[in-house]
Amino acid sequence: MGNAVKRVFAVVGILVLALAVIVGGYVAYLMLTYSRIADDTPIAVENNAANVLEAGRPYTAATYNIGFGAYTPDYTFFMDEGIMKDGTATVGEHSVAASEESVRACTAGAISEIDALDPDFALFQEVDTDSTRSYGVNQKQEIESAFPDRGSAYAPNFHSSFLAYPFGEPHGTVNAGLLLLSDAHVDDAVRRSYPIDEGFPTKFFDLDRCFLVERLPVDNGKQLVLINNHMSAYDEGGRIRAQQLALLTDVIQAETEAGNYVIIGGDWNHALCGSAELYASEQLVPPWVSVFDEALLPDGFTVVEADNLADVPTCRGDDIPFEKGVTYTTTVDGFIVSSNVKATAHNVDTGFEHSDHNPVLLTFSLE
Repeated sequence: MGNAVKRVFAVVGILVLALAVIVGGYVAYLMLTYSRIADDTPIAVENNAANVLEAGRPYTAATYNIGFGAYTPDYTFFMDEGIMKDGTATVGEHSVAASEESVRACTAGAISEIDALDPDFALFQEVDTDSTRSYGVNQKQEIESAFPDRGSAYAPNFHSSFLAYPFGEPHGTVNAGLLLLSDAHVDDAVRRSYPIDEGFPTKFFDLDRCFLVERLPVDNGKQLVLINNHMSAYDEGGRIRAQQLALLTDVIQAETEAGNYVIIGGDWNHALCGSAELYASEQLVPPWVSVFDEALLPDGFTVVEADNLADVPTCRGDDIPFEKGVTYTTTVDGFIVSSNVKATAHNVDTGFEHSDHNPVLLTFSLE
């Protein structure tokens, strides 16, 4: 073997070794910095209101997944996959928002949608505080500043170290959570941890899933248990979501047995009310869709079907840009209530202008 060939092999060997050290070091970094937030973590309620809820009086609540301010109608997300009806496979492109300006515009747009609804309670999901994907925009602060008269509680559910994938556009560091605004007094708030897929490397890319439980006093001596919920997506076969639903149902059943009122709102990442194939599109049902089985709910709990369900979905596929009648849509956002809560719901049509989700407005009274 000539000296030149030996030198080539030596250089290749050094490069392979260097790559192995870098990859190994990065994996070690992820492992050492990974953690989950403990279950039953108390959450501070800032600017807590003084108003006490009144039984029999109408109230409103809105839920809105704001998609970390990234999802303009033309935005696609790298983890979303789909299939056109002609068999063509589709996959999204991006892992960060288009620009800081775009994040601020989408955040302001989402705020304006909720401001127009003027709900007594607002449940937000995918609210970033300091993340690479949203250019460091503090959406929690932006939302709280827009509603200064409401109390707020924030439960972190994504707190990752720097994610170097996808390589051309790294997702980076993420700090995100669930935000719940209240126009009524909150006795206490607790973050409950959901089961997640703990496999490698899935756990580094999935959220630290949770639900936020608030207890609000009612003038008849009972409590309203108001829950902001965000279940797992990209869960093939729905195994993890089934475990999450089992935990949630245990919690809400105990609350109704104690005589309390229960409302759960948020992004269920399940097709609700038979909406998996309800809306016209040129795509097949994508693999991330699971159908919500109401039979798994405790006795007395129901999904509140929107009065315009057939016309307005709440979620679009992110594998292709949004085009009505072409892009797959379904309804995964909404509310579930106990039998002592009288409620109606309405899906708010924003044209997916500010997020890949639409808000849902609940009107309810405590019987």
